[in-house]
Amino acid sequence: METKWTFSQRWVDTDVDRARWRSTAMVRVVPSLQIGVEINPAASEVGPLVTWFLLREEHRSPALFLGTSSDRIGTQAGDQAYFLTVSKALPRLPVSANVTLNYSEADESFNVPFGAALFLPYGFNVRPMYDGERTHLLVDYTRSRWSVSVISVWMERLGLSVGFGF
Repeated sequence: METKWTFSQRWVDTDVDRARWRSTAMVRVVPSLQIGVEINPAASEVGPLVTWFLLREEHRSPALFLGTSSDRIGTQAGDQAYFLTVSKALPRLPVSANVTLNYSEADESFNVPFGAALFLPYGFNVRPMYDGERTHLLVDYTRSRWSVSVISVWMERLGLSVGFGF
């Protein structure tokens, strides 16, 4: 059974109101479209989340998706980002990579975030990423319907994220 609803909660040790607490809820409306809401209570902000899968990843082709969410960690409340992402698992390796063309309302310009995931045994993975301005590192532990992530925001602040789906 494919997950239809997903929920997550993130906490970050930072003085930036928008980044401190973040809750999300998303629903898969059709197999290729997810819509949802992001709530950043410390910044009194509620915003849209959308992910539209244009192409699903296949053996020889990458995933391609469009979307929108709040702008990167550390930007002001109300700043939205709009993105086009390409993602692909590398053949015969426990690694996937992604690159994004992102329009940032905070910068009023485009940037190019990118990242990778190294899949380890027992449900762990390590994900270094660059958000178009700064670097982050996540260590995830994932089970079939839930996950926990320890986040190194800007490689200097710690955070924790928990998520579940059904």
